[in-house]
Amino acid sequence: MIVIGVDVHKQSVTAVAVDEAGRVLGEKTVAVGSDELIGWAFALGAERLWALEDCRGLTRWLERQLLAVGEEQVRVPPKLTVPERRAGRERGKSDPIDALAIARAALREPGLARPRPGEQVFRDLKLLVDHRDDLVDERRRAQQRLRWHLHQLDPTFVVPAKALDRPAHLERVSRWLSRQEQELQVRLARELVARCRSFNRIIVELDRELEQRTAEARAGATRATGLWRSHRGEAAGRDRPDRSFQERRATRTARRRRATRSELRPRTTTPARPRWQPPAQRRALPDRDHTIALPPQRPCLPNANKQKAKAAVKRSAA
Repeated sequence: MIVIGVDVHKQSVTAVAVDEAGRVLGEKTVAVGSDELIGWAFALGAERLWALEDCRGLTRWLERQLLAVGEEQVRVPPKLTVPERRAGRERGKSDPIDALAIARAALREPGLARPRPGEQVFRDLKLLVDHRDDLVDERRRAQQRLRWHLHQLDPTFVVPAKALDRPAHLERVSRWLSRQEQELQVRLARELVARCRSFNRIIVELDRELEQRTAEARAGATRATGLWRSHRGEAAGRDRPDRSFQERRATRTARRRRATRSELRPRTTTPARPRWQPPAQRRALPDRDHTIALPPQRPCLPNANKQKAKAAVKRSAA
């Protein structure tokens, strides 16, 4: 079997073919989106396994091409290629070295992940979550700029913390801005209010879509695996995505309150600790391992005290 390690970048793709012993059979570099790579692999003959570095933002187009022609492929995590690069004979880091490390890592690890037909649903969920997070970050930046404009216009006009997510407070800010003199800063603040309203509306719509898609994906997964049990009752219904957040939180709170007061009471007894004793007394204890009496240690005096003690000894000797 031939293993073809592929190192994908934005502009180019480098592939290195190795045999079962890890010996290099060929190398090819093509532009992104080209069909030359598949034709080069067909010319190698024998059974092929494509090892792609697990960077799905860059390898998605290549995965579609390989699935269309029925080629076997695996995804190699980047951390698995580090030992292969260190053990290689060539020093440095280049596209052929990385492709060779990917191929040899695929030979060493037989149980690597492969593309699955049903993973498009989870990819869509991830795209929606990432898009929502980006919108939340943009809304936060717009809210911060709006707060600075309001503070510069009138420091006495107070907007509570985390209140610009609510339509009522945005309406209050909009009415207050409409009563001010329509200068440039007021116009910019009103534009930011409109942007915050738009962000709030889009984020709420995305939340609803995410809840719906999550419920569908979860229902499909449970039907496929056959793990659904209706007798789970409250434990299964507590985390259902089709329920609202308030209902799930109320259920969790009720479950916490079922614990009795004796179970929640902290322990009043502390483990017994040995009584502290000075080092001189510890030496004299008969039940210690070091039962031999040790001579008392001389006190460690600072340099000034040592000099005074030596001078006193000399005076007494004279």
